[in-house]
Amino acid sequence: MADFIPVCEPLLGGNELKYVTGAVETGWISSSGKYVNQFEESFAKYCGVKYAVAVCNGTVAIHLALSALGIGKGDEVIIPSFTMIATAFAVCYTGAKPVFVDADKDTWNIDVTKIEEKITQNTKAIIPVHIFGNPCNMDAIEKIAKKYNLYILEDAAEAHGAEYRGKKTGSFSDIASFSFFANKNLTTGEGGMVITDSEDYYKKCRYFKNMCFPVDAPRVYSHDDIGFNYRMSNLHAAIGLAQVEKADDYRDMRIRNAMLYKQYLSDCPGIVFQKDEKDSLNVHWMNAIIVEPKLYGHNKDELISHLKSNNIDTRLLFTSMHRQKSLENFGCNCSGEYPVTDWLSQNGFYLPSASSLREEQIVYICDVIKDFAKK
Repeated sequence: MADFIPVCEPLLGGNELKYVTGAVETGWISSSGKYVNQFEESFAKYCGVKYAVAVCNGTVAIHLALSALGIGKGDEVIIPSFTMIATAFAVCYTGAKPVFVDADKDTWNIDVTKIEEKITQNTKAIIPVHIFGNPCNMDAIEKIAKKYNLYILEDAAEAHGAEYRGKKTGSFSDIASFSFFANKNLTTGEGGMVITDSEDYYKKCRYFKNMCFPVDAPRVYSHDDIGFNYRMSNLHAAIGLAQVEKADDYRDMRIRNAMLYKQYLSDCPGIVFQKDEKDSLNVHWMNAIIVEPKLYGHNKDELISHLKSNNIDTRLLFTSMHRQKSLENFGCNCSGEYPVTDWLSQNGFYLPSASSLREEQIVYICDVIKDFAKK
């Protein structure tokens, strides 16, 4: 039996130790220090935008972006029903209500053909989530947003370096958010980023993330607004800067992994992969599969158990937003049917997806999956 293969682990293959050591040796370990600024500047440049604001995680990045847009109580924000619940929670933090739209069965992103039916006079923004690194159909979303005068906030937590029509994710919207959790293509352990081309939103994010202390002015302890402590430490930013330096390498590793999985499972009936959005570069944050029991011969739970017995780690896919008790209790409308999201949740899971995954490990995983199909 092969050694244990985790579902994901970070790859720290560059100057992380050098930069973190520099931060420690100089004593700049809190939210001040050169690495915060350098990380923000390098990530903004990588994404093709003017401004970036580093924060302590991806969830607060969404909240901070919504706050910069002025989203609040009485507003509605459209989000996909198939997403990590952080997207919905961040909307709730503002007092607004998330409104759900089902997923597209091929790309697993928000179904753009169903967005308009959810728009009301209270709708203020759309949050497209680039699921597993697969860019959404931003042309269609931009058209809808323009028609109804809505903000777009890209949730690109899973899509570092992904591209749609040759442009990086995060550069299509009024403002965008990223996560740098340990399993992301780029990581700081914990961390997030807000990016934008708007100087106004940039200044608001800097203001709100730091307890509403004055921006670019002497610090005074008189606060005009309710602010947040969402700062990123210089230590985390040091790791982030090193990660951005190798961003394309890490992106290519994830894409390579996805191609290998598809190659070695191409002859295995009942295993379904996410389809790439047209004119896009999917960076395959996670290699998720759907198991169709009638074709494969087993359901997803049986396959997960079999993989576990062979030292292969997995994770379940997101549970639909309309089935979240917390959101129902908050007052969200959780009625209605979301059949594609339920199909994904009920039949899908992640395979190991680390950037450093070796081809022989992928071959082993695929062999275990194919052999079990025959039993």
